[in-house]
Amino acid sequence: MELTVRGLRHNLLVRGPVDGPPVLLIHGNCSSAAFWEPLVRLLPEHWRIVAPDLRGYGSTDAAPVDATRGLRDFADDLAALLDAQEVFPAGTRPVVVAHSMGGGVAMQLLIDAPERIAALLLEAPLSPYGFGLGGAGAANPDFVARLEAGDRGDDSPACPRTILRTYYVADPASLGADEELLLDTVLSTATGEGNYPGDAVACDDWPGMGAGRRGVLNAMAPQWFDVADDLVAVPGKPHVTWVRGAADQIVSDTSLFDLAYLGKLGAVPGWPGEELCPPQPMVTETRAVLDRYTEAGGSYEEIVYEGVGHSPHIERTADFAAIVTRVVADTAAGSVTVGSVMGAAADAPGR
Repeated sequence: MELTVRGLRHNLLVRGPVDGPPVLLIHGNCSSAAFWEPLVRLLPEHWRIVAPDLRGYGSTDAAPVDATRGLRDFADDLAALLDAQEVFPAGTRPVVVAHSMGGGVAMQLLIDAPERIAALLLEAPLSPYGFGLGGAGAANPDFVARLEAGDRGDDSPACPRTILRTYYVADPASLGADEELLLDTVLSTATGEGNYPGDAVACDDWPGMGAGRRGVLNAMAPQWFDVADDLVAVPGKPHVTWVRGAADQIVSDTSLFDLAYLGKLGAVPGWPGEELCPPQPMVTETRAVLDRYTEAGGSYEEIVYEGVGHSPHIERTADFAAIVTRVVADTAAGSVTVGSVMGAAADAPGR
């Protein structure tokens, strides 16, 4: 389906009757709606499943991202799509399932329009305090160039295929027959100062670069994206299910995409030390905010898969589909599962 809202042409993957149980899928950075296809195959056919390509990804227009608004450009686009009768009937409150950067977009959507979300399932979300030191300046220029060139090789650590195999999942075999499809989603990323990675800005402090005012990596930077207090203050507080892999190297307390942690490892020179530039404890931050969310009247559960990386819905597709199915059923019944479930799915079967 294609729809034009807010002056942008949006591409949406849509399945199921318009009046079916509503589910909105929000993809992450350097991917697209098609990144959900392995999961969608296992979800009930009578559900109304909508997975938009965010601006600058897939087949949606590559409109620039105003990083000074954090991830609100994406969230505003989604709010406008939710108003379209072709997508969901008026007044529909979908279960929102969001991956990685999409988790931050979902947090912003919840803050701005809490009445539009029935429940939230966050898969490996970025921290409510943002992600990344250095903004767009921290991006690997070789990776960006290979993205732009549509490189499908595997001869370099900076190849999109190598990144997909190494960081999107813990076990590259889990990509299976979907590897080319998933690589297509990575390569669909629009590059440039307005999109990925954004404009690089020099600064006096280590690492010598800061968040600019345009583009995706800057929009996620803590300077522009810090929604922790607003998330805790959301009225109504739909239940949050947080799913992550214990072997995630992207969103982690020891993230290999955090320049401060790489500096601590000695991989980036000049690190000024823990006192001036501590690594970001992303998982610990998210848990602390969700604990505050619960203390303020909400509820959440944490599900951790041992041996799984950044994309549980790819690495444990059947198990993740079962979680989504349970969340949709609990939401429809008005019941939730509350608590912290650490490693509950560690020995569950995979695909």
